[in-house]
Amino acid sequence: MAKVVLITGANKGIGFEVARQLGRVGFTVLLGARDAKRGEDAAAKLRSEGSDVRYVVADLDRASETATALAAQIQKEFGHLDVLINNAGIFDLTGGDSPASTAKIDAVRRTFDINFFGTVEFTQPLLPLLRAAESARIINVSSGLGSIGLNSDPASPFYPVKPLGYNASKAALNMFTVDLAWELRDTNIRVNSICPGFTATDINGNTGTQTIEEGAEAIVRFAQQPDDSPTGGFFHKDGTYPW
Repeated sequence: MAKVVLITGANKGIGFEVARQLGRVGFTVLLGARDAKRGEDAAAKLRSEGSDVRYVVADLDRASETATALAAQIQKEFGHLDVLINNAGIFDLTGGDSPASTAKIDAVRRTFDINFFGTVEFTQPLLPLLRAAESARIINVSSGLGSIGLNSDPASPFYPVKPLGYNASKAALNMFTVDLAWELRDTNIRVNSICPGFTATDINGNTGTQTIEEGAEAIVRFAQQPDDSPTGGFFHKDGTYPW
């Protein structure tokens, strides 16, 4: 029986590429997106390539509502969930996310609502399904910008990039990873934060220096890690990041 993976924000960018790669290796992919047409179109494209991909509603603006409905749907059809990839997120520079002295509070709050609160609220209803799997993985797609260590290191390429809302929301997401991994330490669920790297996607106006395939690499790898793999860590495709 194929393993089941749910990916949020998967109708484009890194999420779509992760869906493509995991579909190619035999996963049943639940392609989460807010917009039905975009989600259906993305799923149809991957089905045309031979993968088992189904569009599902995953909207972090309505995280609890959509996750609860989705949990019931997955329970009925599969009885468990093998991998949850929390990929959806926003980077609200146009709305006023900027360095600490000038950041607009509405932009900071909106960013936290999606990147942190929405992700936590979306994950919680799905935990029973992950517990029901023989072996499960939760991947929180984070960023090196959420590393306090890198943000305070003048030698780091992340050092001069200081949008308060985005950086703080990803730091909070990293704490969610650590806390949840601790709580699930005696289970078959591995929980990790993964930084895709500076990848050319819509979120950065396609200014990233990595390809989509490179951005998906670590996420795809950790979705397939063995049971003795690390949990509660912060990784990228070439190694680890400090908190």
